Amino acid sequence: MRALAVTIATVGGLGHAPWAPGTWASLAAVPLVPALGWLHARSLVAHAAIVIAVIAVAVWAAGRAEAYFAEHDAGCVVVDEVSGMLVGSLFVPATWLAALLLFVLFRLFDIWKPYPANVIDRGWSGGVGVVGDDLVAGLYAGLAARAVLELM
Repeated sequence: MRALAVTIATVGGLGHAPWAPGTWASLAAVPLVPALGWLHARSLVAHAAIVIAVIAVAVWAAGRAEAYFAEHDAGCVVVDEVSGMLVGSLFVPATWLAALLLFVLFRLFDIWKPYPANVIDRGWSGGVGVVGDDLVAGLYAGLAARAVLELM
């Protein structure tokens, strides 16, 4: 189970990229945004269920990986970025423009860590602590992307 958890936590090894592994993982999630947007147009419940399932698996894998690497939010654990991007996908339409805008905004919010992401990042341990701040970043990025798209 440890190998499975580490594989999921590193998104199939993408977390071992020599530079910017979180950015690469976020970029890997970009094609999922239009696909989930297509599903959203047909069933919000199905879209939300997939996002919740991914978050649950991410929390489990990140928690196991944290114990394995003996480090809180190790740089190679990037499943949290994928989870955050999928949270953001709940707010944007099924277009590549929306997906790319979400990607840029998500990376900004993920690095900035506005409240309460900063509190979760510093104060919570385990899988929830690893993934939680990215869920907040995804929420903020999704709402911001939606607002920008509405203004266009």
